[in-house]
Amino acid sequence: MAQTLSLPCPHRNRYNGPTMSGPDFALQGKLAIVTGGANGIGFAAARLLAASGASVCIFDLERENPHLAAQQIGARAFPADVTSRASLDAAFAAAGPPDIVIANAGIAAEADFLDHSAEDWERIVKVNLTGAFHTVQSAARLMKPRRSGAIVLTASTNSYDGESRLAAYNASKAGLLGLVHTAANELGPYQIRVNAVCPGLIRTRLTERHFSTPEVLRDYFRHIPLGRGGEPGEVAQAIVFLASGLASYITGATLFVDGGQMAAKFGAWSEATAEFREGQWRLR
Repeated sequence: MAQTLSLPCPHRNRYNGPTMSGPDFALQGKLAIVTGGANGIGFAAARLLAASGASVCIFDLERENPHLAAQQIGARAFPADVTSRASLDAAFAAAGPPDIVIANAGIAAEADFLDHSAEDWERIVKVNLTGAFHTVQSAARLMKPRRSGAIVLTASTNSYDGESRLAAYNASKAGLLGLVHTAANELGPYQIRVNAVCPGLIRTRLTERHFSTPEVLRDYFRHIPLGRGGEPGEVAQAIVFLASGLASYITGATLFVDGGQMAAKFGAWSEATAEFREGQWRLR
């Protein structure tokens, strides 16, 4: 995991698009829990859930300053490690039975396949996949007696492809889809819905170095029909939609939030008709 931050992550307030708050999501009276909620996509989801009327609890490692993040949006924070069932169960017990759970905690590390260490493999799978299993199972046990609940996992476009230098990350994110399908099947009779979002390249702390390199973005965004990367708030809107009553007949589904990347086989952009400027492809 990343090092401790003494100040709010700069990406917490980057997205200035629609808030989608109010009666559209109708989350008043709902208790929502977000793992990995102190930064990036998790924080954006927590913020939008709070803006939509939910009572929000952020679960994150103490070194990620979850209390600082929670103060910014009127939420509560509980230190929790998703790789420890005891830590996670203690946080759920303190927060109370949830109506909504966003299983978002995740990490990544790059290495060539033949150089990928066993330690990094085990660490990434433990957080991204096993941590999600612990989160979903713990949440579902609390939701089952109430015969209702919504769980959303943060998967990835890498759940479907084999992007180089990300073997453990790709495998862990692919595994989440099996977890979503199985949990949706078994928990559906209890009216617990389980879905996933699959973000593409989103500007977060983990990806900022890519967004700071125009020559990398130029080639990468060539294959994205919308011609740009995404912001955490745009993923948050998809997450909160799936968690809300607007998605009441949706379970076992995955929603791409990738600017059309997974729909495009070859480059969507060419210098013959477009130019790359200000970090985005635009038609001439």
